[in-house]
Amino acid sequence: MSTAAGLSNYASANQPRVPANGTENASSRECLLILDGRALDRECLASALVEHELGMAVAAMGSIEEWRTKKGSAPPLVAILFNLGGRKVTDHGIADEIRHISSEFKSIPVVILADNEELTQILTALECGARGYIPTSVGIDVCVEAINLAAAGGIFVPASSVLSMRHLIDSGSRDAQPLTGMFTLRQAEVAQALRRGKANKIIAYELNLRESTVKVHIRNIMKKLKATNRTEVAYKVNDLFAEGTLAEK
Repeated sequence: MSTAAGLSNYASANQPRVPANGTENASSRECLLILDGRALDRECLASALVEHELGMAVAAMGSIEEWRTKKGSAPPLVAILFNLGGRKVTDHGIADEIRHISSEFKSIPVVILADNEELTQILTALECGARGYIPTSVGIDVCVEAINLAAAGGIFVPASSVLSMRHLIDSGSRDAQPLTGMFTLRQAEVAQALRRGKANKIIAYELNLRESTVKVHIRNIMKKLKATNRTEVAYKVNDLFAEGTLAEK
């Protein structure tokens, strides 16, 4: 008897929640799915979102498989909120899971909720198909707006990441400027990497190139600088930055 009651209570706890403010009819036409393996966390988040007028029903499940078996007559999904908690997108298996969910629910935006707000984590999530990244440092009202933005077709990222990206772009432009007179953009990037002592495999990975292509760029750089080896290339590139200008060949 106690087992049956427990199963009944567990199933009812995972049914989509709707606001108790008279908007049930409107919200029942669409649903947000929260994915979180931690039962207490997902239930608390679901309650908070509904109480803060998300404007749609909320279903909290531990996995996609659980959603398939328990969705019943739930309203159509309009967004999926994947709560990573303290995990990182770059942790083993997480990126693949984001890709899998994004691929399976192609027309439904997947939004990541996570404690970590490093720029690399956010960009990796977006590359995996996520349509937004919400750090847990924001308030519940911002979370509500971010979910609605994703459901409407937009992409939410924290302002801090946009500022970090601008800083990287600006610093990258300044770093490459002394090289633009002699090299192509790609050659300048490779030359910068050589200046920092990076190996060919690392350069290929960071610039999304084949290692053989990196070697071709290095040969062309050596010819233009009249250098005989990588060390000499790094030395001459450092000289160019020290001078602040590059003499045209």
